[in-house]
Amino acid sequence: MTTAQKILMTLGITLSLTACGTLYGTPEEEVTEYKDIRYTQETPISLKVNRVDVTSEFTPTFTRPHVEHLLPVSVEKSAKLWAHDRLKASDFSSAKIAEVTIKDASVVEELEPASQIFEQDKIKYSAKLVMSVRVYDPATLAQASTEVEAWRTLTIPANTDIATKESYWNSMVEKLMTDFDTRMTSNINQYLNIFVDGTALEPSYWE
Repeated sequence: MTTAQKILMTLGITLSLTACGTLYGTPEEEVTEYKDIRYTQETPISLKVNRVDVTSEFTPTFTRPHVEHLLPVSVEKSAKLWAHDRLKASDFSSAKIAEVTIKDASVVEELEPASQIFEQDKIKYSAKLVMSVRVYDPATLAQASTEVEAWRTLTIPANTDIATKESYWNSMVEKLMTDFDTRMTSNINQYLNIFVDGTALEPSYWE
């Protein structure tokens, strides 16, 4: 076999491998994995109850303008993890129950057409979380509760690529949960203070 024949054979093998690579696809692009929002580094709120029950009344529609199912980290799951990490039962001899209810965990998109001819259309995303915490005594039917409604909005160009969208969405949910955590912690210490371990007894909305 001549040198020229060897070169041609090598080129043939190379082209064949290249064709196979094209046929079976190129290497997958790197996909960003977003972590769940957790509060394990914060001191839990210990409630003088037998247990903490978490339920969700929110049902995703999976149809636009609702897009909560598209987010890499959902508002609803973040709310459940918040309750798991931040609220702890500390009085197992008590009959009292802390009921955490997620009432809304939606994300809605809205097209904002450009006002000028050379401007781009934009999309506005509105994230909302409504959640309540109720302490209930089944023996006496007495109860006390507090509710927080938190929201965040995000406006980006309509032609934003999906990877950039996911980054913005994740940041929006993180900010939403930070706002919620601050406000709900304050509300619990104010309105449910008699059920919080380590707090001074003050007037409360226990009924």
